[in-house]
Amino acid sequence: MPEPPDPERKKSPWVQFGRYSQLAFMLPAGTVAGYLIGALLDHWLHVTWISVVGLLLGTAGALFELIRTLARETNK
Repeated sequence: MPEPPDPERKKSPWVQFGRYSQLAFMLPAGTVAGYLIGALLDHWLHVTWISVVGLLLGTAGALFELIRTLARETNK
């Protein structure tokens, strides 16, 4: 059975730094990953439009995860 969260751990500056730095890297990482996957599919399928779709999907997915994480943090 999992232990209840320690309130002192939530107040640690290192834990807070980790949480907020995750938010700072989430959107750029999703965007780059979506573009790279789209570019690889472009190269493999010999088309030119999938990288744009991958860029948009990666950005949308990262934005969705960013909003979800922020909503979860504000509820705590």
